Amino acid sequence: MCGIIGYCGHRPAVPVIIEGLRRLEYRGYDSAGVAFLQGKDLVTVRAEGKLANLEAKLAAQNVYLATSGVGHTRWATHGLPTEKNAHPHLDAARSIALVHNGIIENYQELKKELAAAGVRCVSDTDTEVLSQLVGHYYKEKGSLAEAISKALSRVEGSYAIVVVSRDNPGMLYAARKQSPLVMGVGVGENFLASDIPAFLPYTREVVFLDDGEMARIDAGSWQVLDAATLAPVQKDVRHINWDVAAAQKGGFKHFMLKEIFEQPKVIADCLAGRLDRATGQVALPELDAAPVPERLYIVACGTSYHAGLWGMYLLEQWAGIPTRVEIASELRYREPLLGPGDTVLAISQSGETADTLAGMHLAKARGARVIGLCNVVGSSVAREADAVVYTQAGPEISVASTKAMCSQLTLLTLMALSYGRRRGVLPAEAAQQCAAALDGLPALLDGILPGLRQRARELCRVYAEARSFLFLGRGLYYPLALEGALKLKEISYIHAEGYAAGEMKHGPIALIDPKFPTFALAPLDGLFPKVKSNLQEVQARGGKIIALTQPGAALDVDHPWEIPAAWGPLSTFLMLPALQLFAYEMADYLGKDVDQPRNLAKSVTVE
Repeated sequence: MCGIIGYCGHRPAVPVIIEGLRRLEYRGYDSAGVAFLQGKDLVTVRAEGKLANLEAKLAAQNVYLATSGVGHTRWATHGLPTEKNAHPHLDAARSIALVHNGIIENYQELKKELAAAGVRCVSDTDTEVLSQLVGHYYKEKGSLAEAISKALSRVEGSYAIVVVSRDNPGMLYAARKQSPLVMGVGVGENFLASDIPAFLPYTREVVFLDDGEMARIDAGSWQVLDAATLAPVQKDVRHINWDVAAAQKGGFKHFMLKEIFEQPKVIADCLAGRLDRATGQVALPELDAAPVPERLYIVACGTSYHAGLWGMYLLEQWAGIPTRVEIASELRYREPLLGPGDTVLAISQSGETADTLAGMHLAKARGARVIGLCNVVGSSVAREADAVVYTQAGPEISVASTKAMCSQLTLLTLMALSYGRRRGVLPAEAAQQCAAALDGLPALLDGILPGLRQRARELCRVYAEARSFLFLGRGLYYPLALEGALKLKEISYIHAEGYAAGEMKHGPIALIDPKFPTFALAPLDGLFPKVKSNLQEVQARGGKIIALTQPGAALDVDHPWEIPAAWGPLSTFLMLPALQLFAYEMADYLGKDVDQPRNLAKSVTVE
C-alpha cells in the first residue's frame, strides 16, 4: 500500500508531487503529506483523509518557489490515521523529513534507544523512529548519505524511503529493501516513486532500484550507491513502452471494471509470437534453452497462488511434471526439501511481492533454479530469477487483481503445452486443438463480456443482503472457487470461503441454510456428475445456489448462469471474468470503493 513520489527539477515541485500522489491513489490511503524547502526552512504539510484535504491546506501557502520535495499517501499500519501519524516525519532538529513504505520490525527497541539518548517521538509510527534515527546519525556524522546508511544498518524489516534535507537543497536521497521504489530520469528533472504511473507524464526512462541500494538525485544528475558501503553501483536506464493513458480509466467507472474488460486483449498479447496455431508449437525462448524441469515448485501469494494451483493441473496432466504449489509466506518460514535439480516458478504480478522474493532467495540459496513469471519489466522478480517470462498484461491499477491472473493462466497454459510437447507426453493432435482454441479465445471472450456483466448485475441485486458465501469447484475449478471467494471478500467485504466441492460434506455443509448462498462452478466436464451431487446436498438443507455452467447441463438450481463451452480447460477463461464481475457488481451496488484495498484504517500492526 502507500504511495511515494519525490521530485527534483525545474518545475514547481509541490503541484508535480500532488499530481503524482493522485496517480497513486489506487494503492489506497487514509492520510497524505508533503515536505519541501521554503527558503531556509524545511516545511511539512500533512492532512487526514483524501488529497483534497491536503490541497486545501497547501492553498493557504505559497508553495510555488520550491523545486524539490517529497510526497506520501499513507495506509495506516502503526498508529491511527491521524495527522500526527501522517508522513513525512521530521527528526528532532527538523533538519530532515522522511517518507516510508514498509514495516520497521524492531522500531520499539530503536525507540527506547533513542529515548535514552534524549530523542522523543511524537507520533505512534515506526516511520518516525527511522526519521529520528537518521537525524541522530546525521548530527553525529555530518553526511546525510552516511547517516542514512548507518540508520538502515540498524533497522530490521522492509522499507522504501525518500529523504529531503534542509542542508541539501535541491537534492533527495532514497533507499529500498523489500518494498518497491523506482527512479524516473528526465531532462533537467528526476523523480523517485513507489510506482511508475506517478511520473509517467514526464518521462518513460526508468531506473529500477534493487534491495540494498541507495539513490541520490538532483535536477541534473542521479547516482545509485550500495547502501551499506556507499560504493557506486552501475545501473541501466530502461524505457517504458506504455503511456499514462494505459493507466487511466478509459471511460469505465472503475479501474477494476476496465481491467476485466481488457482480458481479451491480454490473452491476445500473451499469445502473440509465442503460439503457432496450425502446429500447436509454442515458442518460449526464455525457457527453451534450459532442460524441462524434473520437479517443479510454484511459489506465489494471493491471486497468483490460485493461478499456480490451476497451472499445477495442466503441468502434471499435459507435461507429466510433478508439481507442488506453495504459499510463499509459508515456504519462507519452514525448511522445504529444495536443492539442485529442482525448479521453482515464482509468480507475481508486480514482481515485488516480498514473500515471493524471500521464497526465491531461499530456493536459490539451496541451489534450485528459479523461473520468474511476472508482469513488470525490470522488477525484482525479473532481475533475480535465472529466467523470466513476462505476462505482458500492461499496468494493473486496481488493487483487486483481475487481468493479471488471466495473463498468468495464459502463460501457464503455454508452459504446459511447451513442456508437454518437449517431453513427448502431450499428443500433437491435442496441442493443435488447444492452439486453435486459444487463438479464438480473445474474440469469444470479448463477445460475451457485456452479457456476463449484465447477468452479474442481476444476481448481485438478489444476493446483496447475504453476509456469507460458499464457493465450490472441483479439479481445475477448485482454484477458481478460491479466487471467486477472495474477490468477493476483498472488495465487497462479504465473508466468503472457497472449497473443493467434495470437501463440503466434511464440515462446511453444517453452515448451509437459506441465508447462506452457494456459488458453484459446474462445467460439463468429467466431474460434472460429482458437482451436481454436491449441489443436491446443498439443496437438501435449503441453501440457495448460483451455478456457473454450460448449455445442456440441465441443472435444477435457483440461478443457473450459462456461459459458452470452450475446449478443455479453456472454459476457465470464460468463468474467471464472471466471478470477477459478480464481485465487482456486488461491491459497486453496496457502495464500496472498488479500486481500493481492504480497510486497514483501524489496524495497528501488520505482519
